Amino acid sequence: MTKKLIKRRSFITTASGTLMALSHPAIAQTAKRRVAVIGHSGRGDFGHGLDTVWLKLPQTEIVGLADGDASGLAKELKKLKLPAEKGFTDYRKMLAEVKPEFVTVSPRHADQHRDMALAAIEAGVKGIYVEKPFVRNPGEADQLIAASKKHGAKIAVAHRNRYHPTLKIIDQLIADGKIGRLLEIRGRGKGDRRGGCEDLWVLGTHVINLMSYFSGEAKSCSAVILRDGKLVTKKDVIDGPEGLGPLAGNELHARYVMSKNVVAYFDSIANDGTKGLGFGLQLVGSEGIINIGCDKNPVAHLLPGNPFSPTSQARPWIPITTAGVGKPETHSKLISQVMDHTAGVKDLIAACDSDREPLCNAHEALLTVEMCCAVFESHRQGGKAISLPLIERDNALSHL
Repeated sequence: MTKKLIKRRSFITTASGTLMALSHPAIAQTAKRRVAVIGHSGRGDFGHGLDTVWLKLPQTEIVGLADGDASGLAKELKKLKLPAEKGFTDYRKMLAEVKPEFVTVSPRHADQHRDMALAAIEAGVKGIYVEKPFVRNPGEADQLIAASKKHGAKIAVAHRNRYHPTLKIIDQLIADGKIGRLLEIRGRGKGDRRGGCEDLWVLGTHVINLMSYFSGEAKSCSAVILRDGKLVTKKDVIDGPEGLGPLAGNELHARYVMSKNVVAYFDSIANDGTKGLGFGLQLVGSEGIINIGCDKNPVAHLLPGNPFSPTSQARPWIPITTAGVGKPETHSKLISQVMDHTAGVKDLIAACDSDREPLCNAHEALLTVEMCCAVFESHRQGGKAISLPLIERDNALSHL
């Protein structure tokens, strides 16, 4: 194992321990922390609870709310039980006037994330919690990382499964050889009507983020994108929904060689018939499989035994919880905090206060964005294996 990977694993272990500590009342702040929420009704709204999460933390106070849609702003003020004077239709004006410590960049539409986060950084905030996908391309991520370093801000991204404490248990199972040698990782999106590139961005980013958690940074990617079984061409490229940028096709298949010498696959096919049950990833080992179902509870299951050896005996999937394999969950409250983003924003606050990186920080989010955009660049180059980090910092489908 290289020094770089040892350092990364050490960071992950430390950060996971920090997450467990977040549930302890001793970390509660005595003074209210000033929070601002940025959304845009009709253009991604306020994400998956990224507005209301701050109401669950007694140590925080929402001091400003921005929504570019005036009617949406009125509804959101009522929802958050805020007075009219705390509402703004211009988020830059809000940032200048209320001077928050923390900001949520909430819209699901990714085309707004860079500008909103950059404005917050330049306004002097300490921490930003950004809805996924982080940004539309590596170039936008580069800009935010550079700005955050210059101004000393922390960025966390809402890949909520990354904050799950059960990941630490899975780490130990792998280290203890409970699934033998880790041979490969297989990931899928939901495979609904959005199958293909849209599924990759909207849901697959959760999966790909976990791929790099378990197997390190991607070193190369080879991929193809298809529409109705045929390779997509320039005429198939559209301006994607939810501000995602150029998209094409309804099917894709990607293969990544990861820095821990594990091969990872991501596949998405529109209306694949799985009813969304494939959304997640499988860690395939020589002596067992760990299935991780994104946003599921329990989040993971173990299937012991050689996966390539047929047997007439039943081999049940055994739940993995924070207590271990086959044990009842003993931290239900903490799991619910992962699901409603409370764990993520708590970790962001703790990261700012202790001057460390959040668990799902801007660098990890950049790796996820690059792995997505690598699919486009490989397809543009005829499916050849391309190296990461990418030379092309834009969405390569723009140049198909």
